[in-house]
Amino acid sequence: MRGAWYLIPFSLAWGAFAIFWEATAITRGAPIFFLLWGIPFVLAGLYLIFGRILVARREAANTFYAISDSRVLIQSGAFRQTFTELDLRDLPASQLEERSDGSGTITLGPVMGLMRMPPGWPMAGLYGRPPAFEAISGAARVYQTLQDAKAAARGPAGA
Repeated sequence: MRGAWYLIPFSLAWGAFAIFWEATAITRGAPIFFLLWGIPFVLAGLYLIFGRILVARREAANTFYAISDSRVLIQSGAFRQTFTELDLRDLPASQLEERSDGSGTITLGPVMGLMRMPPGWPMAGLYGRPPAFEAISGAARVYQTLQDAKAAARGPAGA
């Protein structure tokens, strides 16, 4: 998953502290309030460590991309399907991030901020992630296809 590397230390630190808190509360006979207080944090920690990866895999398996002569289509969603349709004539500048194996991501619009939240991260949609073709094989070829389709949709220069 692109961008997930910096989340690993945070996820592990959160999960370890939450589990430590809960284990300490249980073994030391803490009042019920402290026992209950730690449960949501342990659940969040487990999601951050393991669950987000499972959600991202499910979302990837349920994601489909298409480029037509006039539109870009993206169908995605881990649990609820969303459909995005973008007109090629109005599509902002796209960015290609290609790995050494030829796979990569094509972002369809400007990236806001220094870091992008990867799929599966809680509330990633609130951070303004532009639509993207995520982790696709043959990314350079798809990027060129997109550029050719954009040029054809806009017509001859000056028209």
